[in-house]
Parts: sequence; C-alpha cells; structure tokens
Amino acid sequence: MITKTKKVHNFSAGPGILPEEVLTQAANACINFDNLDLSLLEISHRSKNYEKVIDESHALVKELLGLNDNYKVMFLGGGASLQFAMVPYNLLRTEGTAGYINTGVWASKAIKEAKMIGNTKVIASSEDKKFTYIPKNYEIPNDLDYLHITSNNTIYGTQMKSFPKTSVPLVCDMSSDIFSRHVNGNDFALIYAGAQKNMGPAGATMVAVDETLLGKTGRKMLSMLDYQVHIKGGSMYNTPPVFPIYVSMLTLKWLKNNGGIAWIEKINQQKADLLYNEIDRNSLFVGTTAKEDRSNMNVTFVMPKPELESEFDKLWKEADISGLRGHRDVGGYRASLYNALPLESVKVLVEVMQAFEKKFA
Repeated sequence: MITKTKKVHNFSAGPGILPEEVLTQAANACINFDNLDLSLLEISHRSKNYEKVIDESHALVKELLGLNDNYKVMFLGGGASLQFAMVPYNLLRTEGTAGYINTGVWASKAIKEAKMIGNTKVIASSEDKKFTYIPKNYEIPNDLDYLHITSNNTIYGTQMKSFPKTSVPLVCDMSSDIFSRHVNGNDFALIYAGAQKNMGPAGATMVAVDETLLGKTGRKMLSMLDYQVHIKGGSMYNTPPVFPIYVSMLTLKWLKNNGGIAWIEKINQQKADLLYNEIDRNSLFVGTTAKEDRSNMNVTFVMPKPELESEFDKLWKEADISGLRGHRDVGGYRASLYNALPLESVKVLVEVMQAFEKKFA
C-alpha cells in the first residue's frame, strides 16, 4: 500500500493540489487496478473494468452539474487549448458569428483560434486595465451562434460572480473553477474544463454539451475534431487519456461523498475570505484585482515594497508552502485555493503573512 507522508501546503496554480486519498488510490491503481494484478496503465481501455471508469466519470459530471438528458459528456485529450478550436469548429456556422468576452490570456487565445475558423466578434474586454476586472453592462447581439466566456481567470485572479443572461447559447471555459461552486449546468450550451485544477492530472479535458446544438455548422467535419464522433464513441473514439480520466473520477467521487458542491463551496468561501481579509488588513500586501471580481480560486497579490520579496519567500518556504509565486504577467504572488486545498493550509499562509508584517512593517 502506497501512502503519502510529508505535508506540504500546495498553492500551485496548475497542475493543482488533489485530495490525498485520491492520490493514494491512484498510486495503488498503477500497481494493481481493480484486483486484476495488472496496472491501470497497462490494461485495455476497451475492457469492462475500464469502461466502468468512463461511464461513472460521465455520470458524476452530469450529476454534479445537474445536467438534463440533452447533455452529453466527453473526456478528451489536447487540453482546454484544443477546445479553443473545437468549440467554434462544432458550433460556429460557416455564415454565422461567434461572440467572445475577453477577460485574460486564455480568453484571448480562444478568440485567436475562433477567428481562424469563422466570423468572431469581441463583445466586451477588460484588456484596457490589464484584465484586473470582469466587464459588465455590455450588450449581447441576439443573432450570435454562441457567446463564449471564461468563468475564472487563473493568471489575473478574477472570477465571474454571475453569468450573462442571454437567449444565445452560452459556452464557458470553467477550467480553473469547475465544481468549486454551484452553477446550473443547464444554463450553458457547452462547458469545458481542463482536468488539472479541480479534477485530476494534466492530460484530460472534460466537455459537456447540449447535443441538440451539434451538426448545424454547414462544414465537413474532421473526425478527431467532431463532438458527435466522440459522443458516439463514448469518449473512446481513440485511446483516451486513461490515467487522468481515472483520477478525475476518483476526485469527483471524493467530492460527492463528502457532500458535493454545497459542501465544497462553503469551504472555498471560508478559504477565500480568510486570505483576502488578511491581504486587505496587512500593510505589506495589496490585492491586484477589483474587489467585486476577486476569484475564490486564484488569489493574486503584490507587495508595495518589492525589495522585501526575498525575505517573504524565505518565510513561506520555511513553512512548507509551495507554489506561491505569481504568474510572470502579474508578478508578486498567487495562492490557488482549489477544492482539495485544506483550510488549514490557508491558515498557515496567513500566519506567515502576519509574522512577516510584524518583522518588516
């Protein structure tokens, strides 16, 4: 039996922290999966043992997002970045128009890919203030094939607290806050998310789509980019990313068994409140985003005295904290509070920040 011993407070933005019990189960499955005396990594993905994993993964996604029968779930390779192209390829009509809200690097990359496939319009953007807020009060044309949004912006630390009300199909990249709070999945035509924040290791992407919207673009479809092909194949048109899907299933089971979205949303709010309150109180730290748009998943902050960063770095590293440095586009620090990060880890970080202020303020 493989067990994890040392406790490190993991604030990595991605790949992010996973539940310890999930890591243990996954590690053991790499030695002996489903009592087969074979590794998960070497059995056929067409075996009944692994088909159960795929089926349960699909069912858990639908249950946790509250999706109705129109929705089909897929686990695909290529990362969320491949979905930047697959979304317009499958939903944007050859004579149609797609709308996008630009809230950061990943939204910008999605816009770039969509423009290569068809007519694409940026409806609103926060680029004017370096993506430190979420655009509001914009008009959405009612003739769009879909409107694409990014619910949480990992690099800049902003999050949509509510979603656009529109009659056009709504597409959402939820890569960094999927399953972290309640959303009505049926409000979205399509949701996609890379696994490596709140589900599993890098290598798999979850897509949930209203199947009634597919097959209407007017273009001939390449099989590997066609959602309908992957739906028909049950996420196994080609060999799927076996291990990331399995770990995602374990994580979703962990979430469900502990109380589901309502349970984790409450804990996530406690973690975010604790850390943001300290940032606002502490004289040596400043948040980087509009307060009303602060992300509960990725907390970004800087120091008014950057010359003290090396001293702060020593303190948090001595406290067994990992993954706290900010993205190069923002600088400073970024604490990612994904589902599996315990409240205790945030308390340790806050204690370090308080000790730092006492010493250097």
